[in-house]
Amino acid sequence: MSDLGPIGRLGRFAATHRRAVFIAWAVVAVGLGVLAPRVETALSGAGWQANGSESVKVREQLDANFGGAGSYALQVAVHSEQLTAADPAFRRTVARVERVLAADSAVGSVVAPRPGASISGDGHTAIVTGTAAKNPNEMVAAADDLKAVVAAAAAPGVEANLSGAAGMWSDFNEANREAMLKSELISWPVTLAILVLAFGSLVAAGLPLMLTIIGLVASAGVLYLGTLLSPISIWAMNFALMFALALGIDYALFIVMRFRNALFGQEHDPAQAVGETMDTAGKAVLFSGLTVLISLSAVMLVPSPAFRSMALGVMISVIFVLAATLTLLPAVLSKLGPRVDKLSLPWAHSGGHRSERFARWGEMLWRRPFVFGGLALVILIGLALPILGLKTGMPSIKVVPENDSSRVGYQQISAAFGPGAPGTLQVVAPQGESAATVAALSADAGIAAVRPPAPGENGLALIQAVPTSGPSTTAVGDTIDRLRTELPANALVGGPAVENHDLEAALAGKTPLAIGIVLILGFLLLLVAFQAPLIAAIGVLANLLSVAAAFGVAKLIFQDGHLSGLLGFESQGFLDAWGPIFFFAMIFAIAMDYTVFLLSSAREHWEETGDAKAAMVGGLAHSGRVILAAGAVMVAVFFTFALSGPLPPKEMGTILGIAVLLDAFLVRLLLLPVFLRLAAGAAWYLPAWLDRILPDVRFGHGPAGGEKKEPTEGAADSASPAEPVGAGAPERRH
Repeated sequence: MSDLGPIGRLGRFAATHRRAVFIAWAVVAVGLGVLAPRVETALSGAGWQANGSESVKVREQLDANFGGAGSYALQVAVHSEQLTAADPAFRRTVARVERVLAADSAVGSVVAPRPGASISGDGHTAIVTGTAAKNPNEMVAAADDLKAVVAAAAAPGVEANLSGAAGMWSDFNEANREAMLKSELISWPVTLAILVLAFGSLVAAGLPLMLTIIGLVASAGVLYLGTLLSPISIWAMNFALMFALALGIDYALFIVMRFRNALFGQEHDPAQAVGETMDTAGKAVLFSGLTVLISLSAVMLVPSPAFRSMALGVMISVIFVLAATLTLLPAVLSKLGPRVDKLSLPWAHSGGHRSERFARWGEMLWRRPFVFGGLALVILIGLALPILGLKTGMPSIKVVPENDSSRVGYQQISAAFGPGAPGTLQVVAPQGESAATVAALSADAGIAAVRPPAPGENGLALIQAVPTSGPSTTAVGDTIDRLRTELPANALVGGPAVENHDLEAALAGKTPLAIGIVLILGFLLLLVAFQAPLIAAIGVLANLLSVAAAFGVAKLIFQDGHLSGLLGFESQGFLDAWGPIFFFAMIFAIAMDYTVFLLSSAREHWEETGDAKAAMVGGLAHSGRVILAAGAVMVAVFFTFALSGPLPPKEMGTILGIAVLLDAFLVRLLLLPVFLRLAAGAAWYLPAWLDRILPDVRFGHGPAGGEKKEPTEGAADSASPAEPVGAGAPERRH
């Protein structure tokens, strides 16, 4: 065992010092677990903004100089089909709503409805405003508490619906939280069933869930501690759960299958089996975890608290799952020993993790690479082509369930005051420039109405302008951009619709940079891991194909509306703007997961044999079953999110599910092996100058894997179909 590398030695240490490892993780789980239940109420519901943008500056000025009249002020739409604002029941409702708002500490002052401004021309709709006395996250929390009370204040025949940005984010977060919980309840039994089939043993199938639970408990505790320093989005916990489950399954599958082979197939004792497992599969897991962290770190480039905290939540869960996989899992496996196969299914068998079925599949791909590779390329490129017409936008009111108060209030305000009323622009200008600002607004074709300037503190004036189009239309975006060039230099344009517009612009500006960073760092990490430039390039390009195909399908479904009836959603005519950067990072991270598993196994065979065919076929034979099982679990989990709740979880579940389906079953198990076949020995070539720069990383174990073996003569074209796997060098069975 003296030939073990650092990861193997870490695994052996965990196996031989189980008590210390168990105590350390118990301290982590209990210490952070005590804090975990508090995280749900501590996480924030806002943060969907571009820090430093003009619209955020406007909101800050309004809150400071106009008594909290910024975009997170509470709006209540009081509406009746039969009664008008002059009727006693309508007036009683308005008065009750005003008292409810005034009694809440989050409300600074209450602005009563005014004829010509916040009472509609027909008198059937009025708007009561409660200015913001707290920050956006606290205003969303206030909306959580107030919307039911406000609705109950309405007299018979009258409705009162809490709307506005705070109300919308409150309903949005609540609907998504319920959808996520529903999906999780469905996904856990499905996950366990697939894991039992994959492992063939109830005990072994429970190990991924152990990693997931520990990763989640620890992540929740750390996120709670993080909320004491800075607001963290409630979505951080949702995504942390998803990735903890996905990676816990992936890593446990790879480690446990390799351990069972070393324990039963090679008849090592448990500690020795753990050491060899971690020296090979554990090393692949480490590189996989690093690639996931690199991919997600690119999301931190977006200057939005919500996005950064979501990425942070996922990264924290990845770190804990990775740490548990490299330390706790080896200790548990050593403790279990042969009992890892306890409660096994009748048809399950212990032993080698080499799959003869995948070996035969690899042989078939080796013989007919152009047929299978060409078919895969045609499918992927065909699915990717629609991406050329992809449009993005910030979520419209359609992402909120139809009967929620914010959407009902939005529709009532739109019908009464015009389609642009819910997205009324808030323009702040010096009082000396207010007349010129009003004139410029009135002259713009995209503005339907301009209200008189309202004076504020520090010599500022607020002018509200109602656009001619709805808040989520491209026309409003064009109007905002145009006004910023036409208005006086000191006039700033803000409001809820403008905050969305600025965040969308920030996302669009950072997405190419983030994608470029992910690709470059992903390539460099694969280069270090596999010591082969061509392999690293092939791995990155294969990932890009699966990502492009997934977004092409997303365009057809969510932008064009195909399958909208089956999935139960109303198309917005675009994909939510966070999709390209956030889903790209998530898909690329998962794709790199499978890439590392396949290529690490292929690299191990290359180091042992120096034969290109042995590397390709052996890599598939030893990793194919893991990729198939992990892919099946993740597709099932992601598609449960696609079938429940509002639009954003559907987008997330559908896009990620399709991406994993394409990547695991079409790219990793078909196209990438074909690339290895066509590149042959050149795939593993490392120039001498680069060899001197790169650290020496090996995936082989023992004497056969401890020396760098040069390719055998003719290995680059060991393509004879009749040639046995590993000709010229015996293939080592694991």
